[in-house]
Amino acid sequence: MGPLPKRKVSKSRRDRRRAHDALTLKHLVECVNCGEYHIAHRVCPKCGFYRGELVFEVDND
Repeated sequence: MGPLPKRKVSKSRRDRRRAHDALTLKHLVECVNCGEYHIAHRVCPKCGFYRGELVFEVDND
């Protein structure tokens, strides 16, 4: 049998440990081509541009 905890971990101790586990929002920047917001250092999903250069064509359906 493996190691087991000696005592029950209290709710306050458990919650204090989890205080740093919250998810953060992605850093959004404005696209220089179309003005839409997209995740930094990624191709804009609306127009297909990255740093002023066309990376792929986007179908506007």
